[in-house]
Formats: sequence, structure tokens, C-alpha cells
Amino acid sequence: MQWRLLRHSLILRLVGLSLLLLLLVQAAGFAVVRATIDRNARAQIAQALDLDENVWRRLLEQNAEKLRQGSALLAADYGFRSAVNSGDEDTIQSVLENHGSRIGATVAALLGTGMEVRAVSLTGSMNAFADALRDVVPPLAVQPQGSQIAVVDGVPYQFVMVPLRAPVVIGWVLMGFPVNQPLADEVRQLLSVHVALVVTDAGGATKVPVSTLPPGPLAQLQREGVPSGELQTPDGTLLARAIRLDSVGGDVQALLLRSVEEVIAPYRQLQVLLAIITVAGVLLFAVGTGLVAQRLTTPLRSLLAATQRLSRGEYDVPLDHTRRTDEIGNLARSFDLMRVDIGAQQTEIRRLAYWDRLTGLPNRERFRDAVVQAIASPASPVQPLAVLTLDLDRFKHVNDVLGYAFGDRLLQAVAERLSQQVRSPDDMVARLGGNEFAILLHRADAAAAHDVALRINQSFEDPLAFEDQTVDLSAGIGFACWPGDADDADTLLSRSEIAMYAAKRKLSGALQYDAAFDSTSTQTLSLLSELRHAVEHHELRLYLQPKVGLHGQPGLAAEALVRWQHPQRGLVPPMQFIPFAEQTGFVRHLTLWMFEEVARLLADPRTRALPLRVSVNLSTRDLLDPELSHRLADILLRHGVAASAFCLEITESAIMDDPQRAEAMLNRLSEQGFKLSIDDFGTGYSSLAYLKRLPVDELKIDKSFVMGMETGEDDAMIVRSTIDLAHNLGLTVVAEGVETAAILERLRILACDEAQGYHIARPLPVDDFLAWQARPR
Repeated sequence: MQWRLLRHSLILRLVGLSLLLLLLVQAAGFAVVRATIDRNARAQIAQALDLDENVWRRLLEQNAEKLRQGSALLAADYGFRSAVNSGDEDTIQSVLENHGSRIGATVAALLGTGMEVRAVSLTGSMNAFADALRDVVPPLAVQPQGSQIAVVDGVPYQFVMVPLRAPVVIGWVLMGFPVNQPLADEVRQLLSVHVALVVTDAGGATKVPVSTLPPGPLAQLQREGVPSGELQTPDGTLLARAIRLDSVGGDVQALLLRSVEEVIAPYRQLQVLLAIITVAGVLLFAVGTGLVAQRLTTPLRSLLAATQRLSRGEYDVPLDHTRRTDEIGNLARSFDLMRVDIGAQQTEIRRLAYWDRLTGLPNRERFRDAVVQAIASPASPVQPLAVLTLDLDRFKHVNDVLGYAFGDRLLQAVAERLSQQVRSPDDMVARLGGNEFAILLHRADAAAAHDVALRINQSFEDPLAFEDQTVDLSAGIGFACWPGDADDADTLLSRSEIAMYAAKRKLSGALQYDAAFDSTSTQTLSLLSELRHAVEHHELRLYLQPKVGLHGQPGLAAEALVRWQHPQRGLVPPMQFIPFAEQTGFVRHLTLWMFEEVARLLADPRTRALPLRVSVNLSTRDLLDPELSHRLADILLRHGVAASAFCLEITESAIMDDPQRAEAMLNRLSEQGFKLSIDDFGTGYSSLAYLKRLPVDELKIDKSFVMGMETGEDDAMIVRSTIDLAHNLGLTVVAEGVETAAILERLRILACDEAQGYHIARPLPVDDFLAWQARPR
């Protein structure tokens, strides 16, 4: 941590802080220069706009003076005055038109002494001239030497008026011209300033009849109206000077606009040059400072890299600068000595941490790392792998009888034999602990893993001989494959061990992981606790599904089923807890509970007189329980019922898991008087010869065949053959899964003895079952 702080302090902070200060100074100077240029440009534009305003006003005065001179010349014309005195209207009109055209006036009018219009000459259409005349004449009459701006049809006009004397005033000459585009263009050419006339009529509508602006800024001006000092356009900023003109008939403002960018443009090159100088200076400063910092910190950075290598476990690279004679050299030599010592210690620690000292094999941690790396390998396509776990049988007995030293020699010999069965150098044999070993097989599927397991079992067939002692070896072997059985390394290892324990329980040589083996999840632990609670607190319910005879046989039969009335989840389906109970062995408790409830029902006064026979299912664990017959006898004795009232149903697979023990138990149960039935017949794999040896009384055809009779002749043939086979063996036949009347009738034709299914009745609580059997049929 200290070396990391040193690196940041001497390199990053030295260079970074220096560059930051330099950049701040340069940026501040750049900002000041830019602000100064902008401020000076605006001041320069303001001065220019002052001059522009004076010139504009002077041009308007010159135009007014030109009109006054033209009007005075007309008023002094003798012929015109004679025509006015004589009332020669044609001559007056002609003179007004000729004279107005000659001096460029668009309006020329003769007014009487009462300011009434006697004659007028108009160029173009001026519909609002009469209204404008009423607004223009009074101020001009008061000040004949002045001029007046008037808005006519949205266009500003400049009017002048002079008296017509002969020698007394006999009328007034009124002339006007529009303040139009030529005047604005002239100002644009003279002063390089943009001009725009903004006219607001009496209704508030704004127009820009005269402008030298480009289309974009002009459109923006028409939308926004007269700006307050600036007009922001896509092309830049325009500083505006608004000159209000004394007008009638509407408000007229002349806008003078100058571009800030045009004034600043010459300074942009200076700013660019300044920026280039700044960047070059920063780069040179950075290079110089970096070289100095590197010169100062190279030894420290070398030591820093060495400490990082040490932290990663790299102890074989010597440190640099150990030949220096200064303090850094002393520090480097001390670090190098520490590197050598730590390397030796880590080698020993790693050997102890990842290798088994007794057998020399990798231990559990090293084996797990290898599995993790194998799963994380980026190989394409994905290569499968398998993990085998084996546990030696009777190893504790070897230690107890022959001593721990002999046990250690035995483990070493097992390790050697296992190593001989691994043929690929990429595979790994490890000792997980005690008498438990594991093998990692790369590029191996389930078939390859099973082959290796068989070779291991074959290698154990040869006894181990140590001096005068010979030991027979055997082991339970389980294996799991990736990616089929697990998604990660820990799950793969766990499931391989689960398969191994299952193999030891079943006395099987090797088993692949199956989900049915796994009963260790938190949910199953919770379910087991809830099942115990259900038995103890009477949450289980006995249901009966009736069986009917198809040929008028006497007696009443039913199959006993269990239901779980959970206080929170309601009625729990059997498939949610029966398979789990079978996996965990709790099914034996459920079986005893079932016998107890059925025996209590048969002893009930309501059923004691009935010829009722109840079928109860036995699981594999029940058959392999040597105390089962005694426990059932105790229940019969306690309730005073006969064994003949029971029919015990056993699946083919339950018998074939351990045929010898199953056969012995079935014989004892048959001798006690229980009727025995093979449940789900046709789905197992028992041979007919073995079936003939069993003391069974009944075959129960699996519902998958019965339900398929309507749609498949193959299923119907299997049912027919099974019935004939059972009758030939002296057995009765029960068909389950009867869902329709057609199936029931067909079974009757095939001489099936009994049937059960939803068409006859669903599983019923005890009271409902008694009510059902009491109804006439």
C-alpha cells in the first residue's frame, strides 16, 4: 500500500499537479483574452452603430430636403400657379404627375387652403392615402419646413408640404416618397451595416417591409419582433440599434445590425495561435516533467513491481538495482532476500495445502481447483468431463484390527492402483480425506466414466498382500458428469459423492448421479420436518378408492391411500411428498401409519360386519426392513383384525432391488395370511420364472396400459395377455386406471376380475366411502 501511495505521489501527483496548474493558468489567460476580445468588439460595434445612426438620420433628412426643394420648385412655377388660379384641373393634374415623376416622388398632391385635396398623383396603389392624409397634414401645416413619416398600406412614407403663394397662399403642395429597399441598400453599401424597418400597424401586426438581412435572420426577426440589444441567429450574434421614427398611422423603427463575428474574426487567428502555443507548451512541460519524474522514481517503481510479483506468488524473478550502493540498493537487497525466504516458505505451504502427505496425491482443495479450471476452460466445442468418487469398504475395520500404520500402507497401495487406471496425463487422482478418493476424467462422458469404474473394481479383485497379511478390497463408486449432471464444480463434486453413498447403500459397484439420490436440500430438510409433524399432529388423512368385481364376486375391496391436510397449504398431493419419503426412508413411518389407520377402520363397528379387503402399498424400504412382519403382526393383534383383510401391493422394481431379501419377506407375510399383489405389473423387469416363485395372489395391471386400450391395440393386447398369464398362474387380476364405461366393459369381456378408476369412483374419505358402498348399484 505504501509503495502504491509513493507511485501516485511521485509520478501522478508531480506530473499531474504541475500540468493541472499550467492548464489552469493557460485556460484563465485564454478566457481573459477571449472575454476582452468580445468586450472590445462589442464596444467597437456600439461606436460604429452610433455613426450608423447619425448617417441614417442624415439620409432621411437629405431625402426630405430633396422633396422640399422639388415641392418648392413646383410651387414657384408660374404656369402651375396660373393653372391653380384659373382652376384648370387637367393642367394641374398633368403638372403634378410630370413633376412628381421627375423628382421620384410617389405622391404629389395639391391641397386647398382648407387642406382639402384638389388634385393628386399617385404612383401605384395607395388605398389608404386618404386616411394617411388626415394624419400627415396637421403636423406639416404647423411646421412646413419639416417632414413626416406615415405608414400607408404597411409601408413607411416620408412626406413634405410647402405653401403655394400668388402672392398670398392659394394652396399647398404635398409630396411623399417611400422609405424603401434602395435606401436600405445604400446604407448597407456605405456602412456595411444591415438595415431593417419594422412597422407595427394600429392593430399590433408587425411587418418588416425593408431589410438587408439574409433570409434566415430575417425570418427570425419577423417571428421575434424588435430584439432587445442582440439578435441570436444560427450564423452568429447581431448587435442591434433600434431607432424609433416619428410616424403616424403606425409605429416605425429602423434597426441597424452589425455582426459580432465579423468584428471578432480577425482575432480568431490570434486565439488559434495562442491555443497552439498553449498545447505545445503543455506537451513540452509534460514530457520534461515526466522525464524528471521517471528519472527519480524508476528504482522505486522497480521495487513496486517486485512487491506485486511477490503478492502474486512469483518468487523466481530477482530484483533489480541490488548493485547500487545507496539506500535504494540496500532496500533492493533486503527485498530480494525476503523474496527468497518467502518463496521457500510458500513452496512448503503449497505442498502442504494442495498435496496429501501420505499418498503424494493432490488433496481435496487441489482437486477442486482442477475441476474448476477444467469447467472454465474455453475449449470449443465444450469437452465433457466426469468426476468419480470412491470410498473403501470396511476400512475402519482394517484400522481397528491391523492398526493405523497398516491402514496407511493400504491407502498408499490404493493410491497406486488408482493411478494405474488413469491413462491420460490430463486426468487426476486425488485423496479427498480418510479412505475417500476421487478421479477427474477429461473428455469423458458417462459411458467412459462407467468403464473406468469397472476397471477400478476389477483391479480391486486382486487382494493386497503386505508381509503375512492379505486384504480384500472393495469400494462404493459414484460418478457425475459435466455438463449433464451439474453446472459448476462444487455441485459436480457434491453429486459425485451423493452417487457414491447411494452405491454403498445399494451395494452396487458404480452408480451415476440421479436426482432421486439427492435428499439434502434445505427444502427436503424442511419437508422431512413437516412430515414428522404431520404424523405426530394427525394431519394425514386416510382415503379409500373402491374396487369392483366384474363378474359378481362376493366381497368389497378398496385401495388405501394417504392424503396430507396441511394447515397452511391445504391438501398436499401425494406426488409432492411420497417420492421424498421413499428417498429418505420416512416412507416406513407412512406405511405403519397406513396399517394403523386401516386396522382401526376394519375394527370399527361400521365395517366389522362388511366383507371388506383393503390394499396397502409397500415400498422397497418396507420390504428390506427385517422387522416389517413383526410390526404388522403387532398392529393386527392390537386392533383384533385378521391379516386376510389386507392385500399388500408391491411393485416389481421394489422386489428386484434385492430379490433374495424381498422373497424372504414376502414368504413371511404370506405365511401370516396377507394377500400379496404385484402392483404396476408390466412396467418392471422381473422374469416370469422369478415371478412364479413369489407367493403372490394377484396381479395389478398398470394404468398406462389400461387407459391406452381405447386408442392402441398394442395396449389392449398387453392387457389381454397379462390377464391370460395371471389366470394360468392361478392369480386374480385387477385393472387400475378405468376412466370410461367402454374400458370397463372391455375388461369384463377379457375376464378381468376387478377394476378401479375414476369412472367407478375417485379416492374418498372413510365416511364418504362407507356411504358410497351402501348405495345400491
